[in-house]
Amino acid sequence: MTPEMVLDLFGEALFLIVVLVAVIVLPSLTVGLIVSTFQAATQINEQTLSFLPRLLVTLLTIMWAGPWLLGRLMDHFNSIFANIPLFLG
Repeated sequence: MTPEMVLDLFGEALFLIVVLVAVIVLPSLTVGLIVSTFQAATQINEQTLSFLPRLLVTLLTIMWAGPWLLGRLMDHFNSIFANIPLFLG
């Protein structure tokens, strides 16, 4: 296994992690921004008003995008396992 192969494999894995996390975090971040703008406009400083919508959006995003996320992860690991002879040889 050459250093180029290791770096390529590491780069693919890192990009996959960034994509998987972004799919989960970005909707929650958007809802948090909307709720915080609402809180600033109305001067309501309730912690649950900020936390609960973000939690619900995160859970709904995981339920909606979960099969796609798992499929991407499984494709990456299947590619790694299929290329083991190439990595060793």
